Amino acid sequence: MWRSIRNYKSITMAVIAAVMIITIAFSERDNDSDLCKEVVIRIDNQHENFFVDEQDVTNLITDQGAYVVIGASFNDLNLKAMEQRVKEERFIKKAEIYKDLKGNILVNVTLRRPFARVIREGRPGEFIALDGAILPPSSKFATRTLLVSGDYVPELIRQDLNETPEGKALFKLMNFIDKDKFWKAQVAQIDIDKNLEITMYPQVTKQIVEFGKPENVEDKFRRLKTFYTQILPRKGWNGYRRVNLKYKNQIIAE
Repeated sequence: MWRSIRNYKSITMAVIAAVMIITIAFSERDNDSDLCKEVVIRIDNQHENFFVDEQDVTNLITDQGAYVVIGASFNDLNLKAMEQRVKEERFIKKAEIYKDLKGNILVNVTLRRPFARVIREGRPGEFIALDGAILPPSSKFATRTLLVSGDYVPELIRQDLNETPEGKALFKLMNFIDKDKFWKAQVAQIDIDKNLEITMYPQVTKQIVEFGKPENVEDKFRRLKTFYTQILPRKGWNGYRRVNLKYKNQIIAE
């Protein structure tokens, strides 16, 4: 009988020990899974511009190295705060940060694409993105874009273009140029004076184009195309100094 009791106690102790070992093993595995193993960064639109790369995103996530992410416990990581820091970068249009089932942090970033650049004497110029956002100067972007100059520029870049009626009108004009293959290649620069009167400088020919205010855009470009395709060939590509489109249904060339 005593032998049976001793055997029972031995079996019980063995079972308890096994349970403890299994519990510890699972606990260690759970602790391991609660640590960040890797940060996976995916940048959409990177092939179109290089304003932001993976290292830039890493710096934003870690707050310029103030926080250690890989190897840290997820209990100590604030993914929402990370996401907010990334979203505050003006060159980034959208950002999403979350944890996957493997213990990785996934970072999905969509970049803004600039399609125009502001030029101002004596200082680097801002960029204008396809969504109308004003982006700060950067030395990372070298692709040719529409140049925007003139006395109205300081007012233009005070806020995103879609936030004012004047900005919306100018954005519509720039967007029209950007989306049309012919005009994108032909128009190199637009100059905007304080009264929103626009002068265009072509890429190839020597005529300046007095476009007037950013209104009736489609009609003015239709008349300008008539000038290029029907009038210039008869006179010669450099036969005129300027062409005026300000007045309805008229093409004034000198």
